[in-house]
Amino acid sequence: MTLAELRRQVRSGHIDTILVAFPDPFGRLVGKRFRADFFLDSVVKHGTHGCSYLLTVNLDMDPLDGFKVANWATGFGDFGFRPDMDTLRVLPWQAGAAMVLCDFVRESGELVAEAPRSVLRRQLDLLAKQGQTCLCASELEFYLFNQTYHAAHASGYRDLQPSSDYRIDYHLMQPTRDEPLMRAIRNGMCAARVPVESSKGEWSRGQHEINFTCAAPLPMADMHAVFKQGVRELAEQHGKAVTFMAKYAPGEAGSSCHIHMSLWKRGKNLFWATDADPYALRITHQEEVMRNKVMRKKAGPGGSKLFRQFLGGLMKYSPELCLFFGPTINSYKRYQPGSWAPTRMAWAVDNRTTGFRVVGHGGSFRIENRMPGADANPYLAFAAMLAAGMAGVREGLDCGPEYRGNAYVDPKLARLPSSLRDATDHFEKSKLARAAFGDDVVDFYTHHARLEHEAFSNAVTDWEKQRYFEQI
Repeated sequence: MTLAELRRQVRSGHIDTILVAFPDPFGRLVGKRFRADFFLDSVVKHGTHGCSYLLTVNLDMDPLDGFKVANWATGFGDFGFRPDMDTLRVLPWQAGAAMVLCDFVRESGELVAEAPRSVLRRQLDLLAKQGQTCLCASELEFYLFNQTYHAAHASGYRDLQPSSDYRIDYHLMQPTRDEPLMRAIRNGMCAARVPVESSKGEWSRGQHEINFTCAAPLPMADMHAVFKQGVRELAEQHGKAVTFMAKYAPGEAGSSCHIHMSLWKRGKNLFWATDADPYALRITHQEEVMRNKVMRKKAGPGGSKLFRQFLGGLMKYSPELCLFFGPTINSYKRYQPGSWAPTRMAWAVDNRTTGFRVVGHGGSFRIENRMPGADANPYLAFAAMLAAGMAGVREGLDCGPEYRGNAYVDPKLARLPSSLRDATDHFEKSKLARAAFGDDVVDFYTHHARLEHEAFSNAVTDWEKQRYFEQI
């Protein structure tokens, strides 16, 4: 939506409220609602402001100590919200509403480095200096429940009823029962400039997946954030609840955020090699399993030297940057053998047991990162992929040979970080993270993660009560 279109909609009375939103460190949208006339008269030109504590609270909005960017000693003053008018969109599921996303800025107009949009912008600026652009897309999975959010909260999130009684991966019957909501999601998102390609039932009971049309990383991250907010609101309107937890329940599949990425220049996919490229990776278009061997038919060109270097960077540095793929305690419970989530560092063509799956050909040739869960902050996850991949290109790394087989059962492969604490230790010590994001950003997200782990360590869980209440 252009500013001129917004003015017309406001004059006609179709829009009267503008949500001015900012993605916080968890990827949630926070902000304010403005009367549309005030937004046009003031906020468009001058922006608005919000308390700096929005960067330093936990998920329960408790102010946390120990941050440099904002703290009690500085009085938790304001930062500016600078609207990015390219993100202006109608929210068709909210009557009379539109939304614009903002950057967090200091009084000088300088971006606040720790803010998620700023972290991603920094990597995109570095990529642009190479004369390159990026296309990426999220795949988001979530669980749908028949209770409302209020009912789920009142029950302590126990004994919730998934929207299906059996696994619905690729099923058509059960998702038809969910279609009133899923249709509203698909159509509502497209009307809000969040182009959805498809939806489908996923592996577990009540689990669904949505695929987006690819875009540049910043617009894609914005769409991802708007999608999560909108799906929750639409579910509430339909008397349902959804969760984007990475691992909702033991024994059920986790919910992922697979990220597809490729680099481009002047309309050409730089990951795709020509026949003359000596580094070309011959990729597979057809597979069949026979006598426990994968028979591969080679067809056409494949991965370029740049592709191999970019993937080499992902292979080397992703364990150090895993905090941006798995930002919560719950994230690491998703990494289980045989769960469709990766557990070890490997790459392969069209192999869902590896952390990096290479798919497509020609313009669609790309890397799928299977490490992030649905709880990932998209701005940080995209930034981490770009930082690792670009480091691989700078250092001339190679991704090594394609892995063949079941990566879950191969003890020779390096494991992913096993916990939030493990990932935080890797991130804090990472020279690449500090070079790519800056010390302030690394220290900021390290501190957030350590406080989250401390809160979990101090909690008394249901498991402990069931285990120890009577028998210890």
